[in-house]
Amino acid sequence: MSEDKNDFVVRDRRIFSEENQDAEESTDNAEMPSENGKEAEQPWADAQEDTDEEACLPKINFATFIFSLHSSVILHLGLLEDPGTGKKTKNLTAAKQTIDIMGMLEEKTRGNLTQEEEGMLKNILYDLRMLYVKEKE
Repeated sequence: MSEDKNDFVVRDRRIFSEENQDAEESTDNAEMPSENGKEAEQPWADAQEDTDEEACLPKINFATFIFSLHSSVILHLGLLEDPGTGKKTKNLTAAKQTIDIMGMLEEKTRGNLTQEEEGMLKNILYDLRMLYVKEKE
């Protein structure tokens, strides 16, 4: 038995030239790369509607990623209240692990960052390591 109700919509976002459009229409609906050779956009990128909250979020780049990790370390060091519970809790193991991840990022991205990004990461890592040592004592 088939249901008459459609729970989702399928949109074909492939781009075709007029010459081979007829040939392409005869193929199945499998996702294909666009004309410029890149894969089509992620399906979830279209599915989500922009909300007021999403519009206020900063653009995701290296700096915002590092600041996100920084906030995580500050939270784990017990210097910030957990937004979910409103309490300050220490998890030095998680703080150390995140600092180590940032150190690995510094090592693996060496030579690929702008001078500003490199300086920012270096300074943040230094500050977090010093805070960790203080909290460890």
